[in-house]
Amino acid sequence: MPEPSWTVVVPVKRLGAAKSRLRGALSGVPHEELALALAADTVRAVRACPVVVEVVVVTDDPRVAAEVTSAGARVTPDPAGGLNAAFRHGAAVAGPRAAVAGLTADLPALRPAELAAALRAVPTGPPGVAGFVADAPGTGTVLLAAPVGVVLDPRFGVGSAGAHTAGGALPLLGDWPTLRRDVDTAADLAAAARLGLGPRTAALLDARAATAPA
Repeated sequence: MPEPSWTVVVPVKRLGAAKSRLRGALSGVPHEELALALAADTVRAVRACPVVVEVVVVTDDPRVAAEVTSAGARVTPDPAGGLNAAFRHGAAVAGPRAAVAGLTADLPALRPAELAAALRAVPTGPPGVAGFVADAPGTGTVLLAAPVGVVLDPRFGVGSAGAHTAGGALPLLGDWPTLRRDVDTAADLAAAARLGLGPRTAALLDARAATAPA
């Protein structure tokens, strides 16, 4: 059988409102620049994944739209209504014949090979069922993947790993540290840096280090 080709949906808030818990995490770096770098590195890694055929970015931010379009992603407007509404809208844009995965936009250390391994682990035979990858702490979700014929039913938010399990999705249990390492806090960013950041986020940290007092 041919390997499934996935459409990955990545919602990105307007930069001024995105990643509010990270505000001030990099002194001297504008918050919007950091939020944009996280999203840009996430999309760059997804575009490089060998089992991804298309990336749909759901956003109303013009800077995000320009950035991800130049990286080869497709942009669709945010329908409003929150993160789960954005995931559902992106899945609708992808169409009913697509294998669709929803991915958070704050994975700056993501390696394409880890994303590919997770997507390959999603069950594809009957009965159809979605799979999800929990974040590093194990309570949140970074990836929800629905094979062809399965409706994406996003339940992102506090306790989303339990919510996705309750909704019938199967936890995918591979050792994928860069996929599981989402960034909500300064400590998360430091942990991602230890794994190895994508170029945009790494450049911000390098520039901050170069200007920090000795």
